[in-house]
Amino acid sequence: MLDRTRLILDIFAMRAQSHEGKLQVELAQLKHLSTRLVRGWTHLERQKGGIGMRGPGETQLETDRRLISHRIKTLTKRLQNVEKQRKLRRRARDRVPVPVITLVGYTNAGKSTLFNHLVNESVFAEDKLFATLDPTMRRLEIANYGEIILSDTVGFIQELPHSLVAAFHSTLEEVENSSILLHVIDLANPEYRKHIAEVDLVLKEIGAEDIPLINVYNKIDLIDQDATIKTDSDGNISVFLSAQQNQGLELLDQAVFELLTAKHALYRVHLNIEQVKLRAQIHSRCQVVNECFDDKGAATLELHLPQRTLGWLEKQCAVKKLEGKDIRD
Repeated sequence: MLDRTRLILDIFAMRAQSHEGKLQVELAQLKHLSTRLVRGWTHLERQKGGIGMRGPGETQLETDRRLISHRIKTLTKRLQNVEKQRKLRRRARDRVPVPVITLVGYTNAGKSTLFNHLVNESVFAEDKLFATLDPTMRRLEIANYGEIILSDTVGFIQELPHSLVAAFHSTLEEVENSSILLHVIDLANPEYRKHIAEVDLVLKEIGAEDIPLINVYNKIDLIDQDATIKTDSDGNISVFLSAQQNQGLELLDQAVFELLTAKHALYRVHLNIEQVKLRAQIHSRCQVVNECFDDKGAATLELHLPQRTLGWLEKQCAVKKLEGKDIRD
C-alpha cells in the first residue's frame, strides 16, 4: 500500500526527463525508503538464539541500510556538482543581467500552457499532476523593455513533503533568484484559494516570499470571466486570462512591464562612436527612453535601469542619475 509521499514520488519519477531531475527524484525516494525499512522484513526472524546472534531479518535490514546510505551519498555528491554548474551559469547571466521571470503555482494550474503561448514553443503540457518536473528557461522579448528570461517550474501541492523541498532545493533556487514571480492560479478550481495559500507557504519556506509577484488567474474561459487587469489598494497586481484560448496575454505583458519598471530611476549615458557593441547591449537589456547623436556620431541615451542592471552598466561606462525623475514622470 502506497502512502501519500510515495505516490507523489512515483509520479515525479515518471515525469523526470533531465539528468538532474532523475537524480533528485531518486534521492528523495531513497531518503523516504530509508525511514521505512524496519517493516520490510517483519516476515523474517530478527534474532537467533544466543547472545549477540542476529537473524536473517536483522542481517538483511543492515545490508539494505548500508546500500541505501552509500547510494544517498553518491547522489548527493552528483547533485552538488550539478548545483555548482548551475551557479556558474547563473554567474554568467549576472554579468549581463537579464530579469528572470518565473512561473509558479499549484500543480495543474496551467503554467506550462501559459509558458508555451508566451514563448511560442511546445514544452510538454497536459492535464496531469506534475506534468512539468524539470525547470525550462527561454528568452522572451517584452515590448518597450527588452529581453527577459522566462522560467517554468514544478507545480506545488498541498502539504508538499519536506523531503521533496530539500531534494529539489537546487531547482527551487531558480525561484529564489527570480526578479518577478508569476503565480498562476486555476480560477475554475473551487479550491483555488486554498491552493494560493499552499503556494505561499512553499515560497516562504524557500525564502522567496518577498520577490515581486503577479497573480495570474488562469482558465477564465471555463467560468465566463472577462480578461482584465486589477491592482488593489496594496499595489498587488492581478491579471485574469485564459492561456488555452489566448485571452488576456497582452495584459500580462503590460503587468510585467509595469512591475519591471515601477521602481527604476532614469539615467543618462554618453557613448562614443566606437562603443557600438555596448550601445546594442543597452538597447537589448534596458528601456531606452530617449537617444540623440552629435556631429561626431557620439550617442547620448536616457534610460530606465533596475538596480541589478545599473551595477553592470557602471562597469562599462559613466552613468549619471537624473534626479527627480522616474518611470511615472
